[in-house]
Amino acid sequence: MSDSSNVEIVDFSEALGERYLAYALSTITSRSLPDVRDGLKPVHRRLLWAMLQLKLDPKSGFKKCARVVGDVIGKYHPHGDVAVYDTMVRLAQDFAVRYPLVDGQGNFGSIDGDNAAAMRYTEARMTEVAVWLLKDIDKNTVNFRETYDSQDMEPVVLPACFPNLLANGSEGIAVGMATSIPPHNVEEICDALLYLIKSPNATIEKLTQYIQAPDFPTGGVLVESRESIIATYSTGRGSFRVRAKWETEDLGHGVYQVVVTEIPYQVNKSKLLEKIAQLFKEKKLALLGNLRDESAEEIRIVFEPKTRTVDAQMLMESLFKLTDLESKFNLNMNVLTPEGSPQVMNLREVLSAFLEHRHDVLIRRSKYRLEKIEHRLEVLNGLMIAYLNLDEVIRIIREEDEPKQVMMDKWQLSEIQVEAILNMRLRSLRKLEEIAIRTELSELEKEKTALVELLGNESLRWKAISDEIKDIKQSFGQKTELGKRRTDIGDAPKDVVISIEAFVEREAITVICSKLGWIRAFKGHNIEEESLKYKEGDEGRFIVKAYTTDKLVIFSSDGRFYTIGCDKLPRAKGHGDALRLMIDIEQGHDIVAMDTYQKGRKLLVASKAGKGFIVCEDDILATTKNGKQVLNVPENAPNIKRNTAFLCTPITGDHLAILGDNRKLLVFPVAEVPEMKRGQGVQLQRYRDGGLADAKSFNYEEGLTWQLGERVRTENNLIDWEGKRGHTGRMPPNGFPKKNSFS
Repeated sequence: MSDSSNVEIVDFSEALGERYLAYALSTITSRSLPDVRDGLKPVHRRLLWAMLQLKLDPKSGFKKCARVVGDVIGKYHPHGDVAVYDTMVRLAQDFAVRYPLVDGQGNFGSIDGDNAAAMRYTEARMTEVAVWLLKDIDKNTVNFRETYDSQDMEPVVLPACFPNLLANGSEGIAVGMATSIPPHNVEEICDALLYLIKSPNATIEKLTQYIQAPDFPTGGVLVESRESIIATYSTGRGSFRVRAKWETEDLGHGVYQVVVTEIPYQVNKSKLLEKIAQLFKEKKLALLGNLRDESAEEIRIVFEPKTRTVDAQMLMESLFKLTDLESKFNLNMNVLTPEGSPQVMNLREVLSAFLEHRHDVLIRRSKYRLEKIEHRLEVLNGLMIAYLNLDEVIRIIREEDEPKQVMMDKWQLSEIQVEAILNMRLRSLRKLEEIAIRTELSELEKEKTALVELLGNESLRWKAISDEIKDIKQSFGQKTELGKRRTDIGDAPKDVVISIEAFVEREAITVICSKLGWIRAFKGHNIEEESLKYKEGDEGRFIVKAYTTDKLVIFSSDGRFYTIGCDKLPRAKGHGDALRLMIDIEQGHDIVAMDTYQKGRKLLVASKAGKGFIVCEDDILATTKNGKQVLNVPENAPNIKRNTAFLCTPITGDHLAILGDNRKLLVFPVAEVPEMKRGQGVQLQRYRDGGLADAKSFNYEEGLTWQLGERVRTENNLIDWEGKRGHTGRMPPNGFPKKNSFS
């Protein structure tokens, strides 16, 4: 029977919570989050330490990756070999890591998502960057701890002369938290560090003048506003938008193609092309005519527009919106502090933590060197005593039973000094060796003085750290092939509206609308009006020359504007289609004006009652069949239907000529009429009977013109008809058309 005295009864939920918490802490501290000092997770650190032990420096030969992985999992990392090898592969991929830490030989995968070869086929060694991370690790610069089986020792953190956390970034998902840090340019990091040493309270805004934005291994164009970048670095959280880099190639005869040479970071090229091909097949990329991948060692993705009239910028905007040619990289600077607790830091805190680590490393390295120097000085001083008393030393060694103790008593030597004397070789007794010892003594004394001064003077220590950072900048700066900035910094993209012109081939058409509202479009602009045919009882009313890429703007008597794409108009088969089927004009109302939309053009809109205002054509575009109410017409007045919109004419000059049903003409400056987006407007002309008959905009210096039969008449002397807006006006000049209209 089992011994029930060893059974402990505990609450299940409490026991489960304790174990899950232990698991969560292990995941956070030992697997997923990088240390703010060296920017490495334990698996990265152990991998580099194992490679150092195997003497895999950049000048040595390569070793099988299987050998390295075996050492890592056997001595330091009690996990699967797949996880370690995958880490090793990633550290060797120049498209995944900005500054690779592993120099790989063999197949280490590709940007298309191809897997690396098995570790028994590949070889590796460390890069110069990894050497800088491990520099001085043998000089007591960092703490060591026992490995998982207590058979060996491993570093808690690396000395990290290289600012790896920001330079290479880091990503990881722990329990309840995650980290995501993009890579940056080392020269920019070094400049920011040097400035922070001089100005410890530097603002994030000032630091971002040096670290402008991330620098991704695959290049691309970063499109974020400076305000957004500062806010992201200030909080340690945010995101960066990155777009593919592209250019156009002229193929002659107005034909071109777009070539993408760089894609966003961590975008799988083959999957990207599959996605684009799928969207193209589903006809969701209306501007794209064809695509192909011409990539070799460098990326070259070619997009052909559907037609030569497609704008390249519009084509790329459509691709950016629907594909991973534009992607977001999140920033979440959640790191482990030197105390081992997770914390989201901002840019200044991360840089300061790195500098503090370097300061601590410098102090420990200096103390270690000082101890070595003091030990060596002790030995050298003992050897000098031996040289000065060489005959006596030889006698004591030959004649005394306890020469060690005798020498210690005779010359007050330490045990270390006597051991050094006794271990001297006979060849060391020559005169030249004495000179060498005196020289070494002198040099070590100078070095000791300098180290003591360094340890006692903080400003000297920060100067030494600055010199180290300058060495890093020189070794990996933008003048080097590895250090060149790869990601361009562009402007934040504006909300680009992909216009109808981008989707439709530009073709000349003539729009015909009859009096009864039947509309159709003829190809070309050379249409003879006499040859046009209409339904019985119908006749022509509007003839508008346009293009299929234009928007047709229609103004109705209820004061509404309607918009129709010219490519959607029925072609000239028969008598066309009823306009009322395309737009919802209320019963009892009719079309007043029709023309193509012209960006930025000003229009005068007015009701029969003589009230109106100026509206910008950009403000009248409608997005639905119901149109857009712009002119609010006044209510009926006695004996005249004044509750109708009557006129819509473009502003082409600096003055307006207003004509009433009573044949009264009034001329006044355009500036007297306000520009509005909606309303009744102001009184243009006053009437006792009737209402507005016509209006025209003209340049005063050129005179007022009107059509008189086959010819055009111009009146330059308009003083008699000038007045203030809202006046009645006077009868028009002799010879003015009896139909009471300017056209």
